[in-house]
Amino acid sequence: MPQNMNQKRPELLLPAGDMHKLKTAIRFGADAVYLGTADFGLRAHAGNFDIDQLRTARQLTHEADVALYLTLNASLRPDEFSDLENLLEELKTLDLDAYIIADPGVLATIRKVDPHRSIHISTQSNSCNPQTAEFWRCCGASRINLARELTLDDICGFAGQTEIELECFVHGAMCVAHSGRCLLSTALLGRSANRGDCAQPCRWNYALVEETRLGESFAIEEDYRGTYIMNSRDLCLVEQLPQLLAAGIDSFKVEGRMKSLYYLATTARVYRDAIDRLSVEPTDIDPLWREELAKVSHRPYDTGFLFGHEDAKIHAADTHYIRTHDFVGFIRRDENGLWVEGRNRFLVGDEIELIGPEMRQQKFRVDEIKNFAGDLLPAGQPNSQLRLQLPDWAEAGDLLRLKRATK
Repeated sequence: MPQNMNQKRPELLLPAGDMHKLKTAIRFGADAVYLGTADFGLRAHAGNFDIDQLRTARQLTHEADVALYLTLNASLRPDEFSDLENLLEELKTLDLDAYIIADPGVLATIRKVDPHRSIHISTQSNSCNPQTAEFWRCCGASRINLARELTLDDICGFAGQTEIELECFVHGAMCVAHSGRCLLSTALLGRSANRGDCAQPCRWNYALVEETRLGESFAIEEDYRGTYIMNSRDLCLVEQLPQLLAAGIDSFKVEGRMKSLYYLATTARVYRDAIDRLSVEPTDIDPLWREELAKVSHRPYDTGFLFGHEDAKIHAADTHYIRTHDFVGFIRRDENGLWVEGRNRFLVGDEIELIGPEMRQQKFRVDEIKNFAGDLLPAGQPNSQLRLQLPDWAEAGDLLRLKRATK
């Protein structure tokens, strides 16, 4: 797509929680992906990559001209640095594009073991001002992730005061924390969120206890499920990308290494389209972008602190998940053609929708469902292998979704 010479085209940085998601991120438009190993990252329960898988990931991203960043952004304890050095020695041969770090000790260790590797500073480092950005640049970092609590005015102030690349979260979950630094999980369960083992206690259902009535709890109810008083809204800045483009952001980052394949594909296709079009015509906001993002499971969307702390909408009366559509199938190919890997139940007669990269999408009626033996089935089920009559443009890697019935 031709580009406005006065407007640079920023990177779209997508999460890759496992190999399947990595391939989906590449296919649906990533300029770069971030992923982790089992150690030293902040997603201990994601589908992390071992060395052999990283080698495959590096080959896939290299062939697709997609950058690969590895997360090493946990806060390390003294006895862990020898293991880090051993890991870095193994990683050197993979020629990864950058490490994402937050601990200065990790940065120093990388400089010692792999001195020429690019380093990006994680949101965990809480970079709130240009002076901090310049500090990291002087330490050898090439990019910082801007703290989520910065306003648009704050962000605009960075461009003229630092030469380091600026990365900004534009979509995904927000924590009850300061730049993601949380103590709740450690305090309640001994599981450190800052070391990748978050139990997400801010999502739990809490009740009020009066100190002289320890045996009685009082629900602060807003509906039959209780009150999730620490739940955050989800961040969605697709309609604010023009302002962030003008502020000089180099990389737009989507949160979600532990989110579903459907979430990844949907957010990827929307933000890919938005970045490409807004880099040419910065005022051309397409309402379809927000409509599509509403079709993945999410808490109420808002803009976080972008427009000021006094008006920030981080919490809502109801921050339960909104889910209007189910991911019902993933398209695969074998020697006999395309087939559907079932993910959720759907029936003969249902109207489902095929979605692919570049905002391709088409609704169609399911006239029949067959198994590989050719038997007719009344429904598609999770983990089933199915044959359907698909739209002509369907390709392996596309997804099928079904609108949920309204109650």
